[in-house]
Amino acid sequence: MLLAYAIYFAAPYICCMTLQERDKAVLWHPFTHFKFSPDPIPIVKGDAVYLVSENGDRYIDAISSWWVTIHGHAHPYIAEKIFEQAKKLEQVIFAGFTHEPAITLAERLISILPPTFAKIFYSDNGSTAVEVAVKMALQFWWNQNKLTTKKKILAFNHSYHGDTFGAMSVSDRSVFTAAFHEKLFEVVFIDPPETGNIENIITLIEKDDESIAGFIYEPLIQGAGGMKVHDAALLNRLLQVIQQNNIICIADEVMTGFGRTGKIFASEHLNVKPDLICLSKGLTGGSMALGVTAVSGKIADAFVSDDKLKTFFHGHSFTANPIACSAALASLDLLQTRGTADQIQMICEAHAKFAGELKTFGNSYNIKNIRQQGTILAFEIENGKDEYLNNISALVTALGLKKGVYLRPLGNTLYIMPPYCISNAELELIYIAIKEILIEIQTPS
Repeated sequence: MLLAYAIYFAAPYICCMTLQERDKAVLWHPFTHFKFSPDPIPIVKGDAVYLVSENGDRYIDAISSWWVTIHGHAHPYIAEKIFEQAKKLEQVIFAGFTHEPAITLAERLISILPPTFAKIFYSDNGSTAVEVAVKMALQFWWNQNKLTTKKKILAFNHSYHGDTFGAMSVSDRSVFTAAFHEKLFEVVFIDPPETGNIENIITLIEKDDESIAGFIYEPLIQGAGGMKVHDAALLNRLLQVIQQNNIICIADEVMTGFGRTGKIFASEHLNVKPDLICLSKGLTGGSMALGVTAVSGKIADAFVSDDKLKTFFHGHSFTANPIACSAALASLDLLQTRGTADQIQMICEAHAKFAGELKTFGNSYNIKNIRQQGTILAFEIENGKDEYLNNISALVTALGLKKGVYLRPLGNTLYIMPPYCISNAELELIYIAIKEILIEIQTPS
């Protein structure tokens, strides 16, 4: 009753406030500083590659809203499948029950994953998919011998795997984790393989192989760590040595999965396949939260036992949510069409052409390290130290919005990762906006 009165008396004041004002009064946004971050822009509609604001401004979403919206916003086919499922079954506990969308999605994922994969474990997002994989890798050895020495995780410097504690632990120690370093578990960090360091990395691994349970990596390109691209041949060699030394390989494909690198999974570019694969983001086409940890038969078999302690004691309230699974099935339907494959190829080719142009005029634009991996294009703006807290990010975003393009650089690393439904003409608008921004930030106002 008291709540009803509060809402009744507050309603006239709320109606007089803008969405931005109401937001500021009650919300706390991710990766947002209360003092230095600009007020968020109220978005009232998504339309393919566009975000439409409360004021009617339209912005091309050049980063697929944190890399998730692979087919564009408000896709009618995904919306239809969500609506159909919501009318039948919205949620059911997944311990002791099952349902058709979860089964069908698992069947379809296994059919396109490497042939060694046998099981799908559902969770809520990319970070929890990583938590599941790390716990499985550690328990795999615990199930063999509870006194095992294999308790460490190996990971790359500059890595980012999520914001929960396990995911933070296997991520590079950075601004994302600074407040929690003393609470994170021990991890062996190595540099990504290059011609000059690969032998030293291999020697380090071979010396410590009896204590390392698993290796987690972002195949071919590290996302939040700065869109750093790896050499596929050297990564292959490293993975081969790691598996030969009896270390479980975990591929974090939360960003790279579902076509981002030009293939459905980035691991398809590599000869050596992982034992576990983490998926999320584009899994549902950006429409629902859902995480997947794909499990090879080798890992799953270690949990088949008469010993009840070898159960994998992990779960989430919304594990395998039927609506989210239906959204993922709809997204897969779209991903596996000839039209989407053609669009991905078009984006790759357009990016390659633009990358060539940037390299030709790199000195004029004051940029460096131009690289491309599939539908992802990135480079650094030379503006002080290369880091996430570089202030150039906010300026680029503000200038982009004025030109009708939403960009969100990782510090001074500017990247493009558009939805697959984008047209050549819309891509050209992004490229033009970027060139104009690069010129403007060098010109004193």
